[in-house]
Amino acid sequence: QVQLVESGGGLVQTGGSLRLSCAASGSTFSGLAFAWHRQAPGKQRELVAVISSGGRTNYAESVKGRFTISRDHAKNTVYLQMNSLKPEDTAVYYCDVPGVVVTRLAGQGTQVTVSS
Repeated sequence: QVQLVESGGGLVQTGGSLRLSCAASGSTFSGLAFAWHRQAPGKQRELVAVISSGGRTNYAESVKGRFTISRDHAKNTVYLQMNSLKPEDTAVYYCDVPGVVVTRLAGQGTQVTVSS
């Protein structure tokens, strides 16, 4: 099992930036892929970005060119750099490990609110 601590959310104006962090423990970090999902009120959870164990990345069309997922093996942490934020990016953001049951140690995700 993998334990995750998500952080970095907050309130930002349209066009602003935030960096989300996901610190992982409980398994071999280097061998895991990670994903960021988000869920807005009244909407289904959607995949935002994925990074493989080797660093290959994929993004939802809605965030391409604005968001960057990365990983730091020395810190066992995955990041989501979010630039040019829009009100439609407002959601709770979750870090996940595809195919693995995770335990969130700091509550359920991190809230990102983008004001217009």
